[in-house]
Amino acid sequence: MAYQAWNPPPPSMDVETAHTSSLQSLDEKRTSLSSGQPVLKLAPPAPQVDGGKRAWCTLVGGILITTVTFGYSNSFGVYQDIYTRSHAASASSVSWIGSTQLFFLFAVGLPAGKLMDMGYMRYTNIIGTIIYVFSLFMVSLAHTDTYYQVYLAQGLGLGIGAGILYIPALGVQAHHWKRHRGFAMGVVVTGSSMGGIFFPIMLNQLFKSSKVGFEWGVRASAFLVLGILVIANLLISDNPSAKDDSEKPSLKNILTDVPYLLASFGLFAISLGIFFPYFYLQLYAILHGVDPNIAFYTLAIMNGAALPGRIFPGLLADRFGPFTVIVPVTLLNVVFMFALFGDNSVGSTIAFAILYGISSGAFLTLCAPCATTLARHPNEVGVRLGFGFCLSGFAALIGAPIDGALLGHTFPWARPIIFSGVCMFVGLVSLATVRQMLVRQRGTNHV
Repeated sequence: MAYQAWNPPPPSMDVETAHTSSLQSLDEKRTSLSSGQPVLKLAPPAPQVDGGKRAWCTLVGGILITTVTFGYSNSFGVYQDIYTRSHAASASSVSWIGSTQLFFLFAVGLPAGKLMDMGYMRYTNIIGTIIYVFSLFMVSLAHTDTYYQVYLAQGLGLGIGAGILYIPALGVQAHHWKRHRGFAMGVVVTGSSMGGIFFPIMLNQLFKSSKVGFEWGVRASAFLVLGILVIANLLISDNPSAKDDSEKPSLKNILTDVPYLLASFGLFAISLGIFFPYFYLQLYAILHGVDPNIAFYTLAIMNGAALPGRIFPGLLADRFGPFTVIVPVTLLNVVFMFALFGDNSVGSTIAFAILYGISSGAFLTLCAPCATTLARHPNEVGVRLGFGFCLSGFAALIGAPIDGALLGHTFPWARPIIFSGVCMFVGLVSLATVRQMLVRQRGTNHV
């Protein structure tokens, strides 16, 4: 059976078609009244896509949400460094905090995405904002050497709050954009890079300041996050097609969609390894003799380099298809991961941060368009995104702690590098297989 991607009606026909349809409907109404036959109700106009005030405001609101959720999570390397060196726990145990945060950021996307499909995103955004900001203030009250305090506040609290916000902010873009859907989603995910640039620099500078320190440094970031989320809640619009009477998605059909399941497995395998540098690059650089004043900026450099990696692959995906682009992008991630073996100086560390930032940013951007292009109906976009990211959340939950366990107390870096590279290679094979299946089913290379 052929799998056909959902595509909204062309925006160029909206005005003319609506005008013609209205005239025809009025004629039918007069005829029905004169003949005594029942009158059919006029269908509501289709929501505008690929532009308009609502679409652009939703795009900006999505950027702001990803900036303070996924973007803030990308700065966990700063916390990893502080918690490890304050002896709160071993490197592996500390990484459970960040991996738990990532897990809930992705896993909570399943119910949050479903609620977005049903048209309740405004309510979930308010709830997510309250939980996220409250948890961030709780992090400021936690002691850096008391493991359970930072785990509950940062791992559980921040993760759940971010998960309620992140997937709906990304998935709702598919309801406002058609021809430029990949580009729009890529632009929204740039927020994670912008947050990954700004927050590590901000937190490092505040934490090492004798006048600010850890507590007020976290609180300063919490007040900033609160202001950004308030603006985002005012800008973003709900799913415009949630209230129609069209066919609702079948979970059974989604769970028996072989290309979708194989793609979700590929995302799971890649997520086991792709976040390793985001957790450990700052610590890796310091332990390899890089000046801490330079090592503190490695996460910001990596996330800054991800900005072009988040925008341009989306443009290519709109032209050639998301699966056609994500396969070579994943291959680059595998190559750069193994290239980390040669990273032993300031120059090589910065070079790795730039190259890996571009390639990993491109992959994380293309995941959503890949899931969206497999959707058969607009109202199953949130469910497909939520289920796929939920699986990757389990991978993120165990990936970093496995890396930490492989490092142990002697830090043999070859072990986690090999583990991460092999996992991503397995995911690469899965995605390449899905692309070939779609090419045969749809009869085109643009998939």
